[in-house]
Amino acid sequence: MRISYLGAFLICGTLLFVVPTTASAQSESQPAAPAKVTLNINSATLDQLETLPGIGRKTAERIIEHRTKSGGFKRIEELMNVKGIGEKSFLKLKPLIVAAPLKPEKAPGD
Repeated sequence: MRISYLGAFLICGTLLFVVPTTASAQSESQPAAPAKVTLNINSATLDQLETLPGIGRKTAERIIEHRTKSGGFKRIEELMNVKGIGEKSFLKLKPLIVAAPLKPEKAPGD
């Protein structure tokens, strides 16, 4: 009986030391997820648009051209009206973008 208690004690003791060590090793090896920054597609620059996944120089130029001609995006879904951005691409971009209206600049003297 003594041997079985000793064996059980050794097994439990080993688990107590192994489990916390493994958990801490995982948290140290995995970097924290970067904060998600949303980009306003109505005011983003060419360089800012290029930081979005799947958006290259040409597509960024098309986004700016489209928003200039149409007076800006009312809804983010309108981004799919830009050549090169289909539903699949849009779904990747959706959590990263907003279509906030631009605030008009104040005239001098106001």
